[in-house]
Amino acid sequence: MSNILVRYRAAALLGAAVIIAPLSVAAFSGHDVAAAPGPAVAVPAPSSGSFAPIVSTDKPAVVTVTTVIKAENAGSDETPEPGGNSPFDEQFRQFFRDQGIPMPEQAPEQRQAQRAEALGSGFIVAADGYIVTNNHVIDKASSITVTLDDGTQVAAKLVGADPKNDLAVLKIKAPKPLATVAWGDSDALRVGDQVLAIGNPFGIGTTVTAGIVSARGRDLNSGPYDDFIQIDAPINRGNSGGPLVDGQGKVVGINTAIYSPNGGSVGVGFAIPSDQARKVVTELMKDGSIRHGFIGVQIQPVTADIADAIGLAEPQGALVAGVNGGTPAAKAGLKAGDVITALGGNPVKSPRDLSRMVADLSPGTSKNLSVWRTGKTKDVAITIGDNAADQQ
Repeated sequence: MSNILVRYRAAALLGAAVIIAPLSVAAFSGHDVAAAPGPAVAVPAPSSGSFAPIVSTDKPAVVTVTTVIKAENAGSDETPEPGGNSPFDEQFRQFFRDQGIPMPEQAPEQRQAQRAEALGSGFIVAADGYIVTNNHVIDKASSITVTLDDGTQVAAKLVGADPKNDLAVLKIKAPKPLATVAWGDSDALRVGDQVLAIGNPFGIGTTVTAGIVSARGRDLNSGPYDDFIQIDAPINRGNSGGPLVDGQGKVVGINTAIYSPNGGSVGVGFAIPSDQARKVVTELMKDGSIRHGFIGVQIQPVTADIADAIGLAEPQGALVAGVNGGTPAAKAGLKAGDVITALGGNPVKSPRDLSRMVADLSPGTSKNLSVWRTGKTKDVAITIGDNAADQQ
C-alpha cells in the first residue's frame, strides 16, 4: 500500500462496541477558536523533564466529540453491516460471540436506515461552552454529543463551520464555568520546539503524546489555504480536532491529519496553526459563518528562470497565469503574466502568501496591489470580492 494522507474520524456502528476507521473516511476534528473569557493558566515549561503540570492544566479542557451520521449505504466501507461480506465481519462476529448473543439479521430496508457514529476530539476556548474542532469531524452530522473530561455527556449545537480551513465551532450549555485552554502564538514556533498533542485516539480515552515541530508551512494540497505545522508527536484516529500545545501549555495548533502507509501513526502528523485558526474561530463565534475574500486569478510560483526572463530581481511573488472574467481582478485590469509582489503594502513571496492574505480580507475591502509588469512595478487598486468558490 502506498503512503497516503488521511484525516481521521473514528467510526463505529451504533449498538456495537467495535471501533472501525477505514482510511477512506479517516479524519481528525479540530478548530481554533477566538479569544474568549474563562480561566486560562499559563504553565511554565517543565524544568524536570515532566509535562505533568501542563497536562493537569490543559486536559480538563479537552473533549471528545461524537457525531451520529445517517449512512446512505450501510454496505459501504464506512458502515459495514453485521453478517455481510465486509472486511470487518470477523470483528462484529467476535463481539457478538463474546457477549453470548446471536448475530442479528437485518432486512435491506433496515440496513439502509443504519446509522454510523463518528469520533473526534475538540477543546474548550470559552468557559460558557464554546468548543473548537475540525469541520470534517462534524460534517453531515445529524446530532453531536460532547463528552467532557469528567465523563459528562452534553448535547452540542453547531455554531458555524469553515470547510476551506477545516474548522468548526460547537456550543454546549455549561452548568458551571468550564476549564479552558489559552491561545498561543504559532508564528513563534521553531522547528525543534517541543509540543504535546491531546485527544482521544481510537476512543480509548483522553491521551497525551509528546514530540517536536518537524517542519513549518507544509502544503498538503487538501485545501486552498494549507499552511500546516508538521509534528512527530503520535496522533491517530480520533485525535482530529484536539489541541497541539506548546511548552507553556497554550494552543499552537489543531491536530488534523497524518501521512501514513497503514492508517496508523508513523510520526508524520499535521496541525492547523493557531494563528490561522484563531481568526476563523473568532468570525464563526461572532457570526456563525465566515466570508473569504477573492480577487479571481489563477496563480503559480515565480521560478528563477521566470524571474530572469522578466527582469525580476528575486524569484518571489505570485505569477498571474489567468484572470477570470467579471472578477475583481479583471475589473482592476490585471493581466496574465503580471507578478503580484505585494498586497496592501505586505510583501507576497509565494502564491500561498497571496491566497492567505486575500482570504483574510473582508469582501468589499479596497487594497492596492503591487504588480511587476513589463520591467517595472505598477500599483493597482482592487476591491476584494466574496469567495463563494475555490478562487484566489
